[in-house]
Amino acid sequence: MPDTLPPDQTPLEIEDIGSNPVPRETIGEIVERRLSRRAALLGLGGAAAAATLTDQLLAAAEPALAQGVVPMAGGPSTLTFQEIPHGMAQRDAVAPGYEIQTVIRWGDPVIGEAPSFDPAAQTPAAQAAQFGYNCDFLDFRPLPLGANGSDHGLLVVNHEYTDTQLMFAGIGAGRAGRMRATADQSRIELLAHGVSVVEVRRQDGRWSYVPNSRYNRRITGETEMRISGPAAGHDLLKTAGDPTGTRCLGTLNNCAGGNTPWGTVITSEENFNQYFSGAAAQTGAQAEAYRRYGIAQQGTYGWSRFIERFDLDRHPNEPNRFGWNVEFDPYDPNSVPVKRTAMGRFKHEGATHAISHDGRVVFYQGDDERFDYVYKFVTARPWNPNDRAANRDLLDEGTLFVARFHDDGRVEWLPLVHGQGPLTAANGFANQAEVLINTRRAADLLQATPMDRPEDVEANPATGRVYVMLTNNDRRTAQQVNRANPRAANTHGHVVEIIPPGAGTDRVDHAATEGRWAIFLMAGKPGTDVGARYHRATSEHGWLSCPDNCAFDSKGRLWISTDGMPSAAGVADGIWATDTQGAGRALTRQFYRAPTGAEVCGPCFTPDGRTLFLAIQHPGDDAGSTFERPSTRWPDFAEGVPPRPSVIAIVKRDGGEIGS
Repeated sequence: MPDTLPPDQTPLEIEDIGSNPVPRETIGEIVERRLSRRAALLGLGGAAAAATLTDQLLAAAEPALAQGVVPMAGGPSTLTFQEIPHGMAQRDAVAPGYEIQTVIRWGDPVIGEAPSFDPAAQTPAAQAAQFGYNCDFLDFRPLPLGANGSDHGLLVVNHEYTDTQLMFAGIGAGRAGRMRATADQSRIELLAHGVSVVEVRRQDGRWSYVPNSRYNRRITGETEMRISGPAAGHDLLKTAGDPTGTRCLGTLNNCAGGNTPWGTVITSEENFNQYFSGAAAQTGAQAEAYRRYGIAQQGTYGWSRFIERFDLDRHPNEPNRFGWNVEFDPYDPNSVPVKRTAMGRFKHEGATHAISHDGRVVFYQGDDERFDYVYKFVTARPWNPNDRAANRDLLDEGTLFVARFHDDGRVEWLPLVHGQGPLTAANGFANQAEVLINTRRAADLLQATPMDRPEDVEANPATGRVYVMLTNNDRRTAQQVNRANPRAANTHGHVVEIIPPGAGTDRVDHAATEGRWAIFLMAGKPGTDVGARYHRATSEHGWLSCPDNCAFDSKGRLWISTDGMPSAAGVADGIWATDTQGAGRALTRQFYRAPTGAEVCGPCFTPDGRTLFLAIQHPGDDAGSTFERPSTRWPDFAEGVPPRPSVIAIVKRDGGEIGS
C-alpha cells in the first residue's frame, strides 16, 4: 500500500486501496484449489467445469437446494417492462411506460432559513442547512410513525463524499485540484457529508419534498454524537476534545445503511481513511493499525490543513472514532445519533436486518475492500414489537460474526469474541473493545474468507435467502481463487447467495452459525468476459458489471445497482432486475440507465411497490470533468450550474407496480 497516492487519483479510485496484508486461500482442499486455478486460467470452459462441480457437490449435500443453484434453465422472466439498451449519454433513461421525477438535489434548502442553491456563492452556513452531496443509501419511513402508507413519509439519504472539482470553480481535476480547496471550501465539503432527512409527498402522481418541514434534518460531519457499546470510553477513542471517549463530532463517508424493526435508521461509515493525514501514518504508535484501515500519510482531502482533528500527528485517536454504524431516530430531529461499537469497525457497506425465527435481529454487513470480509451482527435478545423504547439500546449487546465460505457449500459464521480462539491478550486484544476497534485484524486471525469487495448484503423477505454483492477484485491472482471467489482478475464482480437454515419457511434461522451458499451470477459480458454466467436467455443488454447495492420488491425479485460498468466501452451504470426463483432466475434485465459519470445507489421501494427511489451519485464524474466543463449538467442542464447529485423517483405512468 503506498503512503501517498498519485496526483490524478480521485476519491472513487482510492476508496478501495486493498489493505489486507495477506490475502489468503482459507478454504478448500488442494484438489479444489487446483480446479479453481484451472477454471480461471482456461476461461469460460474451465469456469463452467468448476460450476458443474459446485452443482454436483451441492446436489449431493442438499438436493432441494441444488434445484435452484444453476441459473441456466430457460423460461421467461416475470418482469414485464421492456428492457432498455446499454449506452451512455448526458441524460438518464428508463424503461418505456415509466417516468423519472427529480425529488431533491444537492444544495436544495432543507431546514431553517436555508438559501436557495447558488453554485457561485456557497458558504458553510448554507450547506449545513441544504441537501448534502453524493447521495447513497435511501430509506423511506412512512408518516406517521407506525403507518404503512406509500404516499407520505420521510426520505432518509446518506451523503458519502464530495467531488471538489465539480463543486467549486477554479479547482481543476485530480489531487492537485483538491489541494487548492480553501478553508471555507473544505468546511463546506465536511458539512456536505452525513445524512439528510426530508419529508416527502406524492400528490397527483408526482413526488416532491417539503422544505423546512418539522421533520427535516441535516446530520453532518460536525453533528455531535454519542459512542456506545463495548468500545465506548476505551483509551483508543479518547481525544483532547473528548477525554471520555464517549462523544464525537460527525459521521463521514456514509455509504449504504439500513433500518431497524423499531423504526430507527442505521447509517454506515465506509472509507473514513480518506480524511486523515500526517506523518504518524508511517511513524506513529498506531501505524500498523492505520495501514490495516488504509490510512495514509496524505489523505484524499487536504482538510488537516484547516481542521485540526484530521491531523494524525495532533490527534492520533480521531480515526478510531470512525468506521462504525450510527443509529438515529428519523422521526425525532432532536435525537442524538449513536455510534454502535458492538457492530464492529470496518468500511461498512450497509447494515441490513432480518428477523430470526426466535425474534433476535440479525444485521448483515459487508466490508467494502478487496480481500475483506462478510459479517453479521446478532442481537443478544429478541426485539420487542410492543415497546419501541425497550429496543433503544438493543444494538449494544450481541455477537459479531465473520463468514468463512467452505468448498462443500457450507458457510460458517465465526464469532469475534474476546477470549475465544486467537482473540486473546497474547495476540494483542486486551478486551472486547479492542477486538471491535480492530475488527479487521481480529477477522484476519479467525481466517475468514477474503472476498471480492463485499458491498450490499441483504436478505430476501420472500425467501429468507441472503444476497452478497461482490463488486470486483482485479488484484486476485489465479493462485488466490477459491470457490466463493472463483475468478482471477475479477473486474466485473459476482453475486453470492447464502441460504440460512429454514429458508423458504416461516422458521428462518438467520442467527445460525452455519448455512449453505452458492453463486447466483457471475457478472460481465457473456462470450467476452471469462466466466460470465447468467440465465441463458439474458439479452445483449441484460448483462451487468460491478454489482453494488440491491433491493427486493414485494415478489422477492432482486434489483441490482452497479458501480463500475465499462464506461470506456460506452456503457453506463444503472439498475438491473431479475427473478430469484423459477424459470427466470438470474435472467437480468436493464431497467434504468444513469447519466454519464454517475453510479446508481440506494434502490428503495415504497411499501406499495409503486415507486422506486434511486440515489444518483457523482453525475459528471468523468476523467477531466470540472465545474467549468462538466461532462453533463444533469439534472438541471442550466448553463453555469454544475451536475448535482440527486434523488429521483421512478413511477409507472399507469400507476401500477414497478416491474409488473
